[in-house]
Amino acid sequence: MAARRPRSASEHDSDDDSYEVLDLTEYARRHHWWNRLFGRSSGPIVEKYSVATQIVMGGVTGWCAGFLFQKVGKLAATAVGGGFLLLQIASHSGYVQVDWKRVEKDVNKAKKQLKKRANKAAPEINTLIEESTEFIKQNIVVSSGFVGGFLLGLAS
Repeated sequence: MAARRPRSASEHDSDDDSYEVLDLTEYARRHHWWNRLFGRSSGPIVEKYSVATQIVMGGVTGWCAGFLFQKVGKLAATAVGGGFLLLQIASHSGYVQVDWKRVEKDVNKAKKQLKKRANKAAPEINTLIEESTEFIKQNIVVSSGFVGGFLLGLAS
């Protein structure tokens, strides 16, 4: 176990030296087991497979995601629609009375809060979109297989 050296007051002010950056390429050069396990290519793991295998992998995962999305979507739509229908029946029968002025006030308040949050989140969303676009470009074969499988999963 390594001994820790005491830190001076100036070291406590800066957190820069409290983190160590690990360079995976340098680590892989020094540790041969890493190369045996993950291979020598520094690109995505998917590139090790043939184009047909990549399309099949993307298609199967896309079909599973699309199928689940379809089933969960139907279940959610049924639950929301059924709940709305029950509330309408209860309101019409006199069991429930809605204060529409209060509803309108709360909806307007929620709109204002959403606009504030949307303006703050715009740079983060743009970064996420850029990263997603870059990922899709790097893995175009798997991505196209996934999209095709997803559409087939929605249709089935």
